[in-house]
Parts: sequence; structure tokens; C-alpha cells
Amino acid sequence: MLLIKCPYCEEERPELEFRNAGEAHLVRSPAISEQSDEDFAAFLYFRQNPKGLQFERWRHIHGCGRFFNAVRDSVSDKFLTVYKAGEPRPDVETLLNPETVSDAEPAKKRAPRAKKGEL
Repeated sequence: MLLIKCPYCEEERPELEFRNAGEAHLVRSPAISEQSDEDFAAFLYFRQNPKGLQFERWRHIHGCGRFFNAVRDSVSDKFLTVYKAGEPRPDVETLLNPETVSDAEPAKKRAPRAKKGEL
């Protein structure tokens, strides 16, 4: 059984307490009445469903009842991170390679190496 950490309750709970609510970060058109039926059907029904990392909405139905977003690997079914609804999408490269230094952090300067015979 999978354990999922709710970002609101901050507890890891069994997956049976949660429901998947589909793809995350979908933006509805402000002018739905002006869309064609085909475009609205594409928005409503068609999802990307890639193999690998997916950004999904989840709901903690048997807990706080709140919606949140998660990054899940569809191959291994592993949750890389969860975050509150409304927060920006996390950087995938940082999730996959946590040891890399981001541009916002200053790079650590290393002392120059001693050359052979200088020791």
C-alpha cells in the first residue's frame, strides 16, 4: 500500500484515504461560451497521461478533505513531492537531482588544489 503525505495535515496516510482528481494545473478558458464544442470537449476529457512524471490533483477525502497537487512517477508509482493547491509547479530537475545547486544559491568556492610537489 502506498503512503501519501497530505501537505495540509502533514501526515503520511494510506492511499485509501485519498482520491485522484486528475491532471493538475489545467486552466479553464475565461470565455467558455465562445469555444467550439470540439475545443471544450478536448479541455474536458483529453489528458496527457505521459509515461513517467505526472502532475496530479489529489483529495484527502477521509482526512481534511482538501485538494492538493502531487508529482508522481507513473512507472514506479512513487510520489516525488506533494504541495498545496495554488502553489507553483515545482522544478522537475530539482526533484530528480536534489544534489544539483540551483541558480539562486551561490556556488561554493573550492580551495585551489595543491600541485604535485607543493605539499
